[in-house]
Amino acid sequence: MNPPAAHQGIISLQFRDKTSLYGAYMPFLEQGGLFAPTTQSYALGDEVVLLIHLMAVGERLSVAGKVVWITPVGAQGNRTAGIGVQFNASADGDKARQRIEVLLSDALNSERPTLTL
Repeated sequence: MNPPAAHQGIISLQFRDKTSLYGAYMPFLEQGGLFAPTTQSYALGDEVVLLIHLMAVGERLSVAGKVVWITPVGAQGNRTAGIGVQFNASADGDKARQRIEVLLSDALNSERPTLTL
């Protein structure tokens, strides 16, 4: 019996300010990644393309990645349902990670809670 095929999806994320970007960024992932609020079902390892709109500068990034974190609907503590997507090791993934880290440079070592930790 073959395992089920991985689910693929496209998720559009819009970050209007540094606070929302900080809340979604997952710097503890080796290639970086973002938490994407969604009520759609995904499994660990599913491939996802993120269409990322960064702040008012109108900057748009497209990066592929895989699901490495799941917060289900109805999670304890009223956590936001969604998935964490680790950027693939690629030029697009590197560009997205570097650009986000530049934008968040003054907040990356903050103790403020995020949507994942």
